[in-house]
Parts: sequence; structure tokens; C-alpha cells
Amino acid sequence: MYSMTPAMQLCMAISQAQSQLANSLNSTLSCHGISFTELMVLHELASAPNLTLRRIELANSVGLSASGVTRLLLPLEKIGLIQKEQNARDARVSLVKLTPVGQQLLIDAMQSFENRADSSTQTLTETQLQQCLALLAQLQNQSN
Repeated sequence: MYSMTPAMQLCMAISQAQSQLANSLNSTLSCHGISFTELMVLHELASAPNLTLRRIELANSVGLSASGVTRLLLPLEKIGLIQKEQNARDARVSLVKLTPVGQQLLIDAMQSFENRADSSTQTLTETQLQQCLALLAQLQNQSN
């Protein structure tokens, strides 16, 4: 049997925790008809200037490939949460814009997300939450 180093154990634990949390969040957000990844996409668009991002910027911000975000956006466009726009200066650039319907769904879904996030972290103090955020930021910076 292969013994794992503490760094390997940490990577495994983070991956398992992320999977469990994603499943819990997906279950919570299903009443809004979206997944957690879709919520992240809507949130990124809501935070962008003019509620619009290039497809590749959106993919990078939520950790998906360009083709992965394209597949994710199709159903969101069909139900009217986002719309595609052409870049006036470069027709090769595909833009994605959050619609008013998408904005309202995001507002509603963020309340459910906040409730689930609060219940998922209720055993942690504010200091522990801040420490976790700082440590995860360090790991993210190291990975880039």
C-alpha cells in the first residue's frame, strides 16, 4: 500500500470536501432549476461591467474550459437567463450577457446559496472562516 504524505492527504481532503459541498449546493439550488456551477456563471456575469463577459473570460473565472462553458451556456440561453451578443469590433469574439430574468433568478438563488453556505459552515468561527479563506487563497496562488 502506498502511504500518503500530509500534502497528498490535504489534496484528497480538499477534493472530497469540494465534492460533498458541490452535491449539497446542487441539491439546494435545484429548486431554482440551476446547478452551483451555473450559479457561479450567473454571479460572474452579474459582477461584470454591463453584465457582459467574453466567453473565454467567463470560462476562466469559473474554472471551465472554453468548450465546457459553451455546453453550460446553451441551456441557460434556452431558458432566457443569458443571451449571446456579438462584439461590434470583432465578430470572432462571442459575448455573454445576463438577462433581467437571469438577474432575478440569481437574486433568488443567492438567498438559497447563503442559507446552505451558512449551515455548511456553522461549526466554524468567523476567525476560522477567515483563516480558511486565506489558506485557500495561498493554495490558489500557488497553483496558478
